[in-house]
Amino acid sequence: MDRRHFVLTGAVVSAAGLTGCEGKMESFKTLAEARERVLDLRRKTPELDSAWTLSAMLQHLAQSIEFSMAGFPEMKSAAFRAVVGKLAFAVFNARGSMSHNLTEPIPGAPALSTQQPLDASVQRLLDALAAFEAWGGPLRPHFAYGDLDKAQYTRAHLFHIANHWTQLRFPPPKP
Repeated sequence: MDRRHFVLTGAVVSAAGLTGCEGKMESFKTLAEARERVLDLRRKTPELDSAWTLSAMLQHLAQSIEFSMAGFPEMKSAAFRAVVGKLAFAVFNARGSMSHNLTEPIPGAPALSTQQPLDASVQRLLDALAAFEAWGGPLRPHFAYGDLDKAQYTRAHLFHIANHWTQLRFPPPKP
């Protein structure tokens, strides 16, 4: 292993372990489980600890899923995807969760609407999850992780949703 690869590997592993999630990390084992949690948003609206609105966060999650089928608008370099991106996904996959900047838009993605009603964003995310689950065509490379198969993309999407779910604060049930 050359020195540059060693340094990059150490940086990614360290960053993956240190980037934090302030809230409780949710874990979604299946797309159906994630879909149920998204549906919960129709019954109860949580507080969101983010610069984004809840609607914008859900749009962002939908974009990520949609781009896995249609193609991401901008890609990291091939070298980045082959080394840093591949390693980052391997670390997230091994630990069963991811962490990333929770207000960083997908490179080149259309701006998130601050005016879109929450119900529309919930439905968009549900539609994206259903489309991905039914998708039988080739998946497009992830902008940072590179080529992922259906099982890997499923885990990436579940990790992504769960990471954003750490920002939600549901009020305690009323007695």
